[in-house]
Amino acid sequence: MPNATNASAEDAALLAGKLAGNAIDCLPEGVLADKLRLARAERRPLRVKLGIDPTAPDIHLGHAVVLLKLREFQDAGHRVVLIIGDYTARVGDPSGRSEQRPMISEAEIEANAATFKEQALKILDPDPRHLEVRRNSEWLDMPMVDLLSLVGTTTAAQLLEREDFAKRMAAREPVSVLELLYPLLQAYDSVVIRADVELGGTDQKFNLLLGRDVQRAYGLPEQVILTMPILVGTDGRRKMSKSLGNQIGITDAPEEMYGKTMAIPDQAMGDYYRLLLGREPAQGVAPGALSARDAKRALARELVSWLHSPAAAAEAERHFDRVFVERRAPEQIAEAPFHSDDGLVHLPALIAEQFGLSRSEARRLIDQGAVTLGETQLGAGEHDVPQARADGQVLQVGKRRFRRLRAS
Repeated sequence: MPNATNASAEDAALLAGKLAGNAIDCLPEGVLADKLRLARAERRPLRVKLGIDPTAPDIHLGHAVVLLKLREFQDAGHRVVLIIGDYTARVGDPSGRSEQRPMISEAEIEANAATFKEQALKILDPDPRHLEVRRNSEWLDMPMVDLLSLVGTTTAAQLLEREDFAKRMAAREPVSVLELLYPLLQAYDSVVIRADVELGGTDQKFNLLLGRDVQRAYGLPEQVILTMPILVGTDGRRKMSKSLGNQIGITDAPEEMYGKTMAIPDQAMGDYYRLLLGREPAQGVAPGALSARDAKRALARELVSWLHSPAAAAEAERHFDRVFVERRAPEQIAEAPFHSDDGLVHLPALIAEQFGLSRSEARRLIDQGAVTLGETQLGAGEHDVPQARADGQVLQVGKRRFRRLRAS
């Protein structure tokens, strides 16, 4: 008969294998099972860390890949520590960058941070036993003596081993001291919250491993790291990112989410199924398999049902068919009131206000022929139109955005 110690070790190994499913790295090998076994012996949950810098107002499906893995740890009885990087956002994560990130204002950081917890809770369990939400401004606004102590844990050569830094140095492109600080600040988060496990995308591997080194320097047990695959954006080529305009936000309106999903290239669809739904698409030559189009429709329905509701998914599909298959305007179009003092409507400002774009982006869409007023496609430079021409007309921006204009 197997003894209790062997049974416990076997159970921990099985659970570790399940929790590491879909991960690219689980390092060091075998240590997650050891941590699970020790936590069970000590009757405590593991502390599983994820840090997200609020550099944009919305969480997208790329973030959801890691959030879903965190939910697996919660469902296994462990405690997620979600760190909103309101302090590290001031520095800017250099991962994968060929140049220094532009700094964003404190007002933007604060506005973005305010939405992050609410959006993350669409996926995470909000039970305080399983979730702790922190901001790293709590500890990173530190005295100089503490900063010097942190910097002393790591050498410049160690930091410059990062692939993106090394490439820039080889190309004689500048790497600022501020950027060198970022991995250290993220690592110190693991020290403060005593992380047992840290998750991130594959582009975060250096930062996560550095967290182990810094924990060791502070005399703490070193965290296990799990890196998750990077979900490509709707262009099918590049990492999903709001700055690249290829994201699907988890709070996007149902028709937006459905339409963006239908724009995913066929070759990328399998990753969406595997990373977000946990299975392969029923697509191919087997009996009962779906065509690529039908598999994509099924994906769009499931994503909208998950993040909104089945009723919203059905309505989003009807909206898609009406607009893109039947080539008709939506049945219901929100009205956009406008006011003009000089008899002209400045469309970039109106588009920016209605659809959350910048005015420069709105001007670019007009100049590219992506904006229609009534039945007429606007031409390059056609940014101001007479009020009489705009009043009562449907303004269409791109393929999925509509507003009926009303003079107020």
